Amino acid sequence: MRSSTLSRIFRRTALAAALGTLAAGLTAVPSLAASAAAGTLQQVTDFGSNPGNLAMYEYAPADLPASAPLVVALHGCTQSASDYHAHSGWQKFADQWGFAVVYPQTSTANNSLSCFSWFDSTKDTRGKGEAASVMQMVATAAAQYGSDRSRIFVTGLSAGGGMTADLLADYPDVFAGGAVDSGIPAQCATTQTAASGCQYGSQNLTPRQWGDKVRNSYPGYTGSWPRVAIWQGSSDTTVTPVNGTELRDQWTDVWGIGQTASSTRNLTGGTTESIYADSSGKPAVALFSVSGMAHGLAVDPGPGADQCGTTGTYYLDYICSSYHTAKFWGLDGAGGSNSLPAPSGVAVTGTTDTGASLSWNAVSGAASYDVYRDGTKAGSTTGTSYTDTGLSAGTSYSYTVAAVDATGAAGAPSAPVTATTTGSTPKCYTDNNYNQVKAGRAHQIGGYAYADGSGQNMGLYNVAVVHTLKETSPGYFVIADAGC
Repeated sequence: MRSSTLSRIFRRTALAAALGTLAAGLTAVPSLAASAAAGTLQQVTDFGSNPGNLAMYEYAPADLPASAPLVVALHGCTQSASDYHAHSGWQKFADQWGFAVVYPQTSTANNSLSCFSWFDSTKDTRGKGEAASVMQMVATAAAQYGSDRSRIFVTGLSAGGGMTADLLADYPDVFAGGAVDSGIPAQCATTQTAASGCQYGSQNLTPRQWGDKVRNSYPGYTGSWPRVAIWQGSSDTTVTPVNGTELRDQWTDVWGIGQTASSTRNLTGGTTESIYADSSGKPAVALFSVSGMAHGLAVDPGPGADQCGTTGTYYLDYICSSYHTAKFWGLDGAGGSNSLPAPSGVAVTGTTDTGASLSWNAVSGAASYDVYRDGTKAGSTTGTSYTDTGLSAGTSYSYTVAAVDATGAAGAPSAPVTATTTGSTPKCYTDNNYNQVKAGRAHQIGGYAYADGSGQNMGLYNVAVVHTLKETSPGYFVIADAGC
């Protein structure tokens, strides 16, 4: 959130020191092969080009089953991945219900209070900055754990909640659901100067205007929308309660349902749950209003089945929000979407320079099929074949297929198949950064060299730094020091 505003609210020298101590105890994992020590929080240091300059941490129980869900959890300002893991309660339910958790972490290098940049359109939109880095983490973890691509979820607190809303709008083809805790509606602000207006007051927009902010985040998207849980304290003076109402308006409009609750009930901790169901009667949006709660994540320490977490700065003792969020998503197995079996016989039937064709066997009860390319939904079809287009020549892509029932619930993903488009083999060039720029494969800004196309930072612009660049498509280069 806005640094100049939050600096008066969140600056806690003691907390910063405590978070530094927690972070010092984490294990750095240089590669996926080294990250197999399940049951501990670990850092993954190689997950992509990382345009948003984030750090990746992950947790998985030792007995994680195949095709398990994946949850992405984003911390709030002045917090860290280890802090959020220790307090939020997600570890308890990952162990109990069998799913992996990815914790993105920002730092003071990005924001003076270590806030995710939910208010910066160069960092929180599809394919850019921090949002793109989170997607690289999702792809890395999903490949590592063999995650169910139809059950990937995202949650976050405060600035992490604002970024969660943005990610749900940017990538509805990736996330099956989300939870915004004490956060901001998607794309409420597109500049830092506008951030405080979102935090402290109503934007006076109609539900349709709020919904348009989501629809405009991924123009042309026609797939299913994520199911969204919203948590808001009634006494929050940092992110005022109107944000919960605006989030409700935004996501009910996206779903095409009204703003009148289908049902309400009282929960522990002075919490009121309001459910907004879709046309099939299944909850699409849930608003949890916590009476008297200030700014923070609702936790409820204790051994009970519906208790979790520990208290601390911005971890407030009211109700275990992680438990109710996980239940809303169906992670307890009671309402999961993994009812249809995985399609069998998935095969590549043909490739061109720019396309790949697939076919598979029909699944009983399937109304349609979702096709995923490299972990991201490429399209849907009602038949048992699909042709993907707009691909790069001479490039390999991994595909999976999931059956979708009449309610829109996707089943288990198929085993992956690889399709390699035809065309010339990518060329590689090994040289120092000065010569790479001179040859037109890179450019320099501020004394640093950047690969053309991908924009990857190659280091100092001089003859002492050498890299191998691979041209994956005309004029598009990526660093390929590990081999071409």
